[in-house]
Amino acid sequence: MSQFRKYMVYIVLVLVSIVMLFLIFEAEKKMDFEIKKHHLRYTGAVQGASPLVSFTTVALGSMRGIIADLLWLRSQSLQQKGDYYEMVQLARWITDLQPEFSGAAAFLAWNMAYNISVTCSFYDDRWRWVNEGLKLLRDRAIIYNPEDPVLYKELGWIFQHKIGNVLDDAQQYYKNQLANDMMLVVTQEPDWEGIAAAPESDEEFLKKYPEGSAVRKAIAQAGYQTMEELHRAFRTDSKVPDKFAAALGNNEILIHEMDNFLRAEYLRDKYKLNPDMILELNNKYGKLDWRLPEAQSIYWATMGLKKTPGNRSLDCERMISQALFEAFRSGKMLIIDNKDFKSVMIVPNFDVIDSAKKVFDETIKANEDVNSFVSAKNNFLKDAIMLLFNYGKFAKAREYFEMLKKENPQNNYGSLDDFAMKVWLEEVKDGSYKKTMDIIDGLLKRSFTYIVYGDDDAAVASEKIAKAVYAKHQTEFKNVPRLILPAYTEIKKNVLEKILAENPKEVTEILKNRLNLQEKAKPAVDLPGVTSKVDQWDTSVLKKVNEKK
Repeated sequence: MSQFRKYMVYIVLVLVSIVMLFLIFEAEKKMDFEIKKHHLRYTGAVQGASPLVSFTTVALGSMRGIIADLLWLRSQSLQQKGDYYEMVQLARWITDLQPEFSGAAAFLAWNMAYNISVTCSFYDDRWRWVNEGLKLLRDRAIIYNPEDPVLYKELGWIFQHKIGNVLDDAQQYYKNQLANDMMLVVTQEPDWEGIAAAPESDEEFLKKYPEGSAVRKAIAQAGYQTMEELHRAFRTDSKVPDKFAAALGNNEILIHEMDNFLRAEYLRDKYKLNPDMILELNNKYGKLDWRLPEAQSIYWATMGLKKTPGNRSLDCERMISQALFEAFRSGKMLIIDNKDFKSVMIVPNFDVIDSAKKVFDETIKANEDVNSFVSAKNNFLKDAIMLLFNYGKFAKAREYFEMLKKENPQNNYGSLDDFAMKVWLEEVKDGSYKKTMDIIDGLLKRSFTYIVYGDDDAAVASEKIAKAVYAKHQTEFKNVPRLILPAYTEIKKNVLEKILAENPKEVTEILKNRLNLQEKAKPAVDLPGVTSKVDQWDTSVLKKVNEKK
C-alpha cells in the first residue's frame, strides 16, 4: 500500500469516527431527554454519589457491569462456603459499581438481614448483619436512587418485619439494640418542634450565629477548632459537652438550642432521618415512639411515596397502614435494658389509633380494587376493640365495636362483652406473643383500676384471668424460647409503675394506700365525679370467663 493510500485510509477512519461520535452524542441527548421526561432509570452520572463513585461510573463505563458480575460471583461463592467476612465490602462495591441497579442492592441487603444473620449463633452477630442490610439501603442505595420505591419498601420491611416482628429468636435483642442506638439521639421526650426548627447544616448554623456572637465565642472558648470537633464531642455523651455549656454561661435557653441543633445533625448524618419529616408524621399520625422499628418503617414508606414520581406506590401505601397498625398494637416502649434485653417491655400506643383507622379508610378508597385492604381494616378494628377493652378504655372500645358492626352487618357479634370473651379464648389458644402480652397488660391495668375504685371482686377476677392467660401461654410455648414471656411478677410490677407514673397524684395515693405500698396507710380519698366516668364491666362476664378457665 502506498503512503498516500495509507494516509487516506487514516483520514477516512478519523472522519467516520467523528461522525459516529457525533451521532452517538445526539442519540444520547435524545435518550437523556426521554429519560427525564418519562422518569426512566439509566446508568449515567449518579446524583448524590461520592466523588469516587462518580469517577468510577464514568471512567470504567460498561466495564463496571463485568467487574460487578465478578464481585457478585465471588460473593455467592463465599456465602456457599459460609465465609462471610468479605461480603459486606463486596456488597458495597457492587452497589457503588452499579449504583442505579437498585434490584441488586435490595437483594444484597435482604440477603444479609435475613439469610446470613440466621446462620449466626450469637445475637450480637445477627444484629450486625441486620444492621449492615439497613445501612446498605439507607446510606447507599437510596442516595443513588432517590426515586425508586422498591428500595424504600425493602428498607421499611426490614424495620417492620425483621426487627418489629417476633419470627426471629433474636427479635427482642434487635428491638433493644435499635432503641439503645436511637437513644443516643432521641431522648424519651424529645423536643421535635425545636429539633425540626434547628439549622439544617453547619453552614446555616454559622450564619445564624455569626462571628462575635455568644455561641461562636463559646465554641472557641471551649477549645473546638471546627464544627466537626463539636459534633464528635456531643456524640461521646449524647449531650451538650460540659465545657461548652460552661462557656455558654450555663444559659439554659442557649444550651437547649445547641442540643436541638446537634441532635438534628446527628439524626441526618447517622440515620438519614429528617427532623422536619418526623415532626410532620407525628402531627399527622400521633406521637410515634422513634426508638421502635414501626416508626422508622412509616418514615421510609412515606419517603418512598414522596419521592416516587406520581406519589403512588401500592407497596409503600400498604406498609404505612401495616406499620401504623403495629405502632398502635405495640408502639410505645416502657423499658430499655442495657444489660438484659429480655426485660424490654413494649405496650400499645393509643395516640395513633384514630390515625391508623383513617389511613385504612383512605387507602381503601384509593385502591378499591384491592380487597386485602378491607380484610386488613377488619382485623385492625377487631384488634383495636380488644386492646382498648383490655386496657380499660371501654368508651373508645364501644365506639370501635359499633364501627365493626356497621361495616359487617351480616355478622352477629352480640354485645361488646360477649365479643371480648370470645376473642380472649381464641387469641389465648392461638398464642401470639404480642397479643398475649397485650391481654395480660390490659387485664392487670384494669385490675389496678378496680382497686382504685374499691371494686375488689372485679380486681381479683381480672388478675385471675391474667394469670390464667399467662400460665396457658407459657405452657403452650415452653419449648419455643422466642415466645416465652417475662416473669409474671415483672410484668405486674412494670404495669403498676406505669400506672403510678401516668395518673394524677390523688389516684396514685389511693392505689398506694390500698396496695399497702406506703409505710403508713392513709385513708382512701373519694374522687367526686371520677367514679361516675369509669365504665363498669359486667361482672357476669367475669364469672363466665372464670368458669370457662
